[in-house]
Order: sequence, then structure tokens, then C-alpha cells
Amino acid sequence: MTKDPKERFWEVDFLRGFAVVMMIVFHCLYDLTHFALIWVNIYSGFWWVFGRATAIIFFFLVGVSLTLSYSRLEKSRQVETWFKYLKRGLRIFCYGMLITLVVYLSMGRTLIVFGALHFIGVAIILSRPFFNLRFWNFILGGSIIGVGLYLKHFRFDFPWLLWLGFRHSGSAAYHTYDYFPLLPWFGVVLLGIFFGSLLYPNGIRRFSVRNTSFPPARLLCLMGRKSLPIYFIHQPVLIGIIYAFVI
Repeated sequence: MTKDPKERFWEVDFLRGFAVVMMIVFHCLYDLTHFALIWVNIYSGFWWVFGRATAIIFFFLVGVSLTLSYSRLEKSRQVETWFKYLKRGLRIFCYGMLITLVVYLSMGRTLIVFGALHFIGVAIILSRPFFNLRFWNFILGGSIIGVGLYLKHFRFDFPWLLWLGFRHSGSAAYHTYDYFPLLPWFGVVLLGIFFGSLLYPNGIRRFSVRNTSFPPARLLCLMGRKSLPIYFIHQPVLIGIIYAFVI
């Protein structure tokens, strides 16, 4: 059992790094399909499930990581401030807005309305009241996922609640694949908070796991720790490689 609450848990970084690899594979297939170099159906079947599974791992680990950071703040008696979560969430949301601008200017009809970074930024801000709800996070998380899945069957005439999960009937005019509304995805974060508090109460690992020095595992852990910069640079690198060697 780990006793130091400031220690990073390698298994969390490992899982996040594994999700980073999944993300790169999926986006590589997306780019090759977008440039009509190959055809892979990423909108249904196996690769659609693969992409959704990648997002689920990422957002679940957002919840777990928020639980761990809250435990560390609690140890240092800084939990009274909401400003930390507001600042961090707004920063990541602004990163998402930057990606929206770049994608719109470079790809036209491909528009990221409420993508992964937009969602994570807002989820971080909203997460603060949920850290001490314990089992209620499991109930609320499952309920939010259920409501979000139900809303997917409907289209609405107004666009201003697209971020929440009310899909606009006119959204077919542009491509919004990178779309992660609060309903249902905030439910995945709440499940991560629930299991994070269950498995790492007070920032202490509740189970035994052997640390590993296996080089591939260490590489995945490194990628997990650097997931945000990798998220930013991987698409320009992939597209640059395609232009340099294929197009």
C-alpha cells in the first residue's frame, strides 16, 4: 500500500498513456480516411467502439486524477478554494477554443463545437462539489449517462444547448465528430471520481500492485504524464507526415 499521498501512481499514468496510443491510432485512421488515402469506417462498428473506448478511458481517468489532486489539497488544507479548479478548467477550455479556431481555419466545414478539451475544462470546474459525495457519484454518474444516451435520439431547433447534449437539427451542415457534451460524458467523470475515492481514499492506494521497470510500460507512463502536450502536437505531426510522404 502506498503511504505517500504526493507519489504518482504509475498505473494511472500507464492507463492514460495506453489511451494516448489508442487516440493516436484512431486519429491516424481518421486522417488517412479524410484525405481519401484509405477508407476505414470510423462512424460505426469496431473503430467507432474503439474511439468511444478511448474517450471513456480518458474521461474516467480525469475523474480519478481529480480525486487524487483533491486528496493532496486536503492534506495541505487548501480545499477551501475553488479558484484552483476554476483556473485550471478555464485554461484547458481555452486550449479547446484554440483548437476549434485552428481546425475551422484549416479544414472549413469540420467544426469542433464542444470537443474533448472543452469538455474536460468544464468538467474540472463542475467537479468540485462532487468529491465528498461518495456512493452518490455512482448513482449520479449512471443517471447522467442514461439521460445523455436518451437525448442522442432527438434533435432540437435551438443550438445554444449543444454543449449540454441537446443536438441541433442543423448540425449536419458541418462535421462535429470531436463532440463530447456534458450529457452523457460528465457521468463518466463522476464514475471516475467514485472509483478514485474508492480505490485511492485520502490519496492512498488501497490495493497492491507491483511497480514495473519494463521499458514499454515506462514509455506508456511517460506518455500518460505528457498527455496534454501530446494531444496538441500529434495531429499536426500526423498530417505533416501524410503531406510529406504520401500526398
